[in-house]
Amino acid sequence: SRSFSAAELVRAAPAPLQPYLRLMRLHQPAGTWLLYLPCTWSIGLAAAPGCLPDWRMLSLFGVGAVLMRGAGCTINDMWDRDYDRQVARTASRPLAAGDISTFQSLVFLGGQLSLALCVLLCLNYYSIILGAASLSLVITYPLMKRITYWPQLVLGLTFNWGALLGWSAIRGSCEWSVCLPLYFAGVMWTLVYDTIYAHQDKRDDITIGVKSTALQFKEDTKQWLSGFSLAMLLSLCVAGMNCNQTFPYYSAVAAVGTHLAHQIYTLDIDKPEDCWKKFASNRTVGILLFIGIVLGNL
Repeated sequence: SRSFSAAELVRAAPAPLQPYLRLMRLHQPAGTWLLYLPCTWSIGLAAAPGCLPDWRMLSLFGVGAVLMRGAGCTINDMWDRDYDRQVARTASRPLAAGDISTFQSLVFLGGQLSLALCVLLCLNYYSIILGAASLSLVITYPLMKRITYWPQLVLGLTFNWGALLGWSAIRGSCEWSVCLPLYFAGVMWTLVYDTIYAHQDKRDDITIGVKSTALQFKEDTKQWLSGFSLAMLLSLCVAGMNCNQTFPYYSAVAAVGTHLAHQIYTLDIDKPEDCWKKFASNRTVGILLFIGIVLGNL
């Protein structure tokens, strides 16, 4: 499988490089996919009717997603190195384990952000400003779990910025009647998958005093997730109607709904390995929607 090959790639890298590749989570591509897919949706929706999405933009955003997710993970681990040491799942992260120093990771972060800026500068002015605006979210997101039980919401606002940026990169500005419902749908989707993800760590989180929607919803998790999923599907329908999407698009939205319903129905919030499996399966959700957008456009 794909994730297996990514982990293999990191293991095959030269030893001095490995902590950096692990710091940017190159061995766990699920998160990169979840950051990238909302970009693909909006690039796909912004394409002219009858046309395929712009391949150059899709590749540019792909590179951007790898860099920005890497930068986000680096920032996250710099804020959290003391917490990470206390959580079984994260204790082996390079900063928590002392494989690299804070200074080294700061330099590495500078490098990632500089490269990401180069990607951003390939876009139009409107998109450069819009893209730069997301940086404040990227930097503050890791602090949210100390402050609020809703850090997943802030992650959603951060992770789905591409739903705005992809459209403006193609069209030169945002068409809010399409971009906002698409962005909102993405935020709802993040609340679904990241709440599932957070259930993996809830025991450790309680011990070290970190907050999450998993701890907020407890046994009511499935009702909340169902609500978020419904809101996501309705928003996707609104976005589709506002840019005259056709039958394949709505079929994909239905397929997404089915996938989410199955995820939520079969989820065992007390089994970390099941939570991880359900979380990672959200890549399929995003790809289904992208295919629907492309076919709907054609």
